[in-house]
Amino acid sequence: MTRVDFYTLKEPGRGDRFLLACRLVERIYGTGQRSFILVPDREQARHLDRLLWTFRQQSFLPHGLAHDSDPEFTPILIGHGDDPGEENQVLINLSLDVPTFFERFERLCELIDQDPNVRAAGRERYVYYRDGGYPLHHHEIRL
Repeated sequence: MTRVDFYTLKEPGRGDRFLLACRLVERIYGTGQRSFILVPDREQARHLDRLLWTFRQQSFLPHGLAHDSDPEFTPILIGHGDDPGEENQVLINLSLDVPTFFERFERLCELIDQDPNVRAAGRERYVYYRDGGYPLHHHEIRL
């Protein structure tokens, strides 16, 4: 069964859930796992792609857009829509909905910031996973 981790930014201020995604994917990559980062649309996919190149100068994270990169050489993929390809290790969700394919992943990371819409959608997803019996974990984060 998929493990679900909620990462909540404790207070508003420097950064948002996209910056949190960069930090989290850096840690996941360090463990040797693959990540698929789900965003709502192509524009946000490009935003995250640029952010991953620049968020930390001393770090290199081999990443790319899911439909523009060779998954064999790209352990961090950014996508939108309903096709994660062959990915199945860690799903990082930046969309506001429950991903239709989340159950194929070993772990799902839900990132929540202080935006009221993001928080409300996060609460709905939490209830969905809780009612489905998924193992839930919560982490409060300060950037």
